[in-house]
Order: sequence, then C-alpha cells, then structure tokens
Amino acid sequence: MGDLQPCPLKTSPSSTCPSDGRWQFNTNVAFRSDGQLVARFHKYNLYFEEAFDTPPQPEIVTFDTPFAGRFGLLTCFDILFYQPTVALVERGVRQLIFPTAWMNQLPLLDTIQFQRALSLGANITLLAANIRNDQLIMTGSGIYTPFSATYHHAQKGDPEEGRLLVARVPVLEPLWVGQSVATEEGVVRAESNTDSGYCHQESCFDSSHPETASAVSPSSVTFVSSMMYDSFSFVLINGTEGKLNVCDGTFCCHLQYQQLPQGGSKELYALGAFAGTHTVNGRYALQVCAFVRCAGSEASSCGQEVEEAETKMDFLLEGKFGTRYVYPSVLASQLVLEQPEHLEKTADGRVTMKHSNMTGGLVTAVLYGRMYHLDNE
Repeated sequence: MGDLQPCPLKTSPSSTCPSDGRWQFNTNVAFRSDGQLVARFHKYNLYFEEAFDTPPQPEIVTFDTPFAGRFGLLTCFDILFYQPTVALVERGVRQLIFPTAWMNQLPLLDTIQFQRALSLGANITLLAANIRNDQLIMTGSGIYTPFSATYHHAQKGDPEEGRLLVARVPVLEPLWVGQSVATEEGVVRAESNTDSGYCHQESCFDSSHPETASAVSPSSVTFVSSMMYDSFSFVLINGTEGKLNVCDGTFCCHLQYQQLPQGGSKELYALGAFAGTHTVNGRYALQVCAFVRCAGSEASSCGQEVEEAETKMDFLLEGKFGTRYVYPSVLASQLVLEQPEHLEKTADGRVTMKHSNMTGGLVTAVLYGRMYHLDNE
C-alpha cells in the first residue's frame, strides 16, 4: 500500500523532502490476528517508481509472533541489496516476508530461482508473494526454507488467477554471524578455515565419479557474450563429460560435468563468469559463475533466455568469491527448481555446488555472488 507522511520542508539542497511537504512511500504492512497494525516497512530500493519516494534512511522492520518467532520485512527490488535484506539477516532474523512484483529475468534472476537462491545462500526462510501479471511476465511465488521449497510458477496459457500456497516449515532460531550453520540430510553447509572438503581442478567428483578423473577437456576458446546486459566470459561445453575453467579478469569459475545418456539432443551449453558492476535497470556489483543452456546452436546465443531443456547433467560448479554473500540455484526445464545435492562454503571464499540425478533438463545452475561493498564505487 502507499503511505503518505508529512516531512519538514528545508531550503538546503540536501533535503529529501518533496516541495509539497510530504513523502509518499511504497509500504509493506503486517497486521496481528486481532487487526492491530504491528509493522510498517517503507521500501528502500525503488525500481522505476515515480509515484514513490526513497526513505531518508533505510529501515530495519521486524515483528514478533507467538507461533514462529521473529519476522522481517522487505519489498521486491530490496532483495538484491544489503539494506534491508542482509542487514536483517545479520541481526539474526531468519524469517523474511517478501511481497513483490517481479518480472521473470532468465537465465539468472527468474522469480522462484532467486527466491530459492536467497533462502539457500542466507540460510533463512522466505515467504515470497508475487503479483500475477502475464503481460509484464510477472509470476512465481513460494515458501522456501534452507531444506525445502513449495512454490508455483505459472506457465504461458495458464488461467490468470491467484494460487494459495501452504507449507509446514521449521521455526528457524536466530543465527548470528560466525555461528555454526544448520544442516539437514541432503544439503551440507560449512564455514571453516580449511578447504579440505573442497574440490580442486584435479580432484573434483573423483570419489563418486572416478571415470571422469582422466576426462579433462581440451583447452576451450573463451568468448564474450551478453547475459542479462552484462558481458560474460564463456567457454563452450564440449563432449559428454569433462572439466572446464573460465575467468573474467582474476575471478575464475570451475566446472566438472557429466551428461547423462539420452536421445540425440544437440543442445549447446556454456560455462560463464562475470565480475563487475551491473548497470542496467539498477546498479549492483557481482561475481557470478553460471552453467547455462544456450538458446540456439551458435555461441552467440549463450546468455539468452531459455525455459526448456532436455539434457540432464551431473555437475560440480565452483568459484572463489570475494564475498561471503553467494546465492546458489539450479533451474530445470519448464521453470522447475532443483535442490542442490551438496553446498559448501569456506572462510576463504570458495563456494562449491554439486548436483546429480536431475528430474529435468538443466536450464541454469548459478552461483550468484553479491559484492555489496562495491555497489557505490
């Protein structure tokens, strides 16, 4: 909803108060079961919202419940920024409420893809409610915990109507920075000063896939292609199994993959790396490793939007990041989320995501690193 608040008119150039003496904020509200207003959050990171003002200061807004502890509030574009999202998490808030009007942005920022990625990367529960607007390609909501995902992503031709999602989820206790991370069978998360659990170029996958140990791909030619308006460095996947590296400057990504036996699919895949500041429709600094299906049979099609794929892959994707804020996701054909089989982080910034036994063809596997500290440079 909108919130209109009077503000002090000042003559100084630095004043954020509009000339009519009132702010208009894009506002997220929470009500108690007896109707009492318990929280009001003003969106801080606006996205082409001429009717609304940016609050003079970012807000950290939470409310407590008798049934599941503390919840924090954020809205839409806020999810990509330190304020308020990471600021909430670093204060120990592990359950976030996220109303949004988000356009599906494949191959890296589809709605459910990044909702899931934030939940996994920040080790939180996210309640995400997206508006449904097919003309603006807005669809996709979910209830995500570090261990589960209940979601709905409408497809073209589906009736344009609402869908109620219900899930029973664990109450996550406050988790402070440096505390050991919760684990559940199937997903391993670690923060330590060693990288003994990490795959390196000669050892990735060797324990469970010994047949790939000697299958080192020949050196591939690096090429540049645009993905979501950023210039990614890519190398093409060549053959049914192998190991690849690609670097963008000093930031490098490593992939080990094995294509599962199947019909005569000739789909093209590539491994991409990007380190820099995204500047189109928002400004934010990134380090990204992405294993993507290309839209066509030419290298120039790598990085374009794809929703379907037939090729199933066992893979290990790894990067050494200059940030501890890395958000992992695996998106399968027809916009289906897959739970990574194994996730690992170490204190030196190395992040590994391993996955196998896919239920559908691989569209995208991403390690999406946010370099919040470089956003203003």
